[in-house]
Amino acid sequence: MTNLQIRILDPRLGKQWPLPHYASADAAGMDLRVCLDKPLHLLANTVELVSAGFAMHIGDPGITALLLPRSGLGHKGLVLGNLTGLIDADYQGPIKMSLWNRSQDKIVIEPGERVAQMVLVPVIRPEILVVDEFAATERGSAGFGSTGQQ
Repeated sequence: MTNLQIRILDPRLGKQWPLPHYASADAAGMDLRVCLDKPLHLLANTVELVSAGFAMHIGDPGITALLLPRSGLGHKGLVLGNLTGLIDADYQGPIKMSLWNRSQDKIVIEPGERVAQMVLVPVIRPEILVVDEFAATERGSAGFGSTGQQ
């Protein structure tokens, strides 16, 4: 079991609203909430940077955290402005979410609402090996669409 150190920045987190947590026993991502003082009226095609209310430190260089939109909200148009957030193991600062309303309608986000999810994943950091050529494969260098034309 890996531990994740968090430092509470918004006193409502863990009291009024739950800490980041998994919504079900088999959930891959922890739900993250917005720590707002009032509802955020996100107009169509606008972006706003909001706080998740905590700072964190992973500390293990073999792990990174990915911030992803919640699928139901993403379908309605609320996604992350950077599409996927990447949090390095040595980062110790506040977690913020770039919320982008890509829909044509205003989206209202309530204080404490779950808007994103965080997934911890392993990191592979290979050494770069420069070669003159690759070992042959059936596909070779055939690119876009090359495997779906049969």
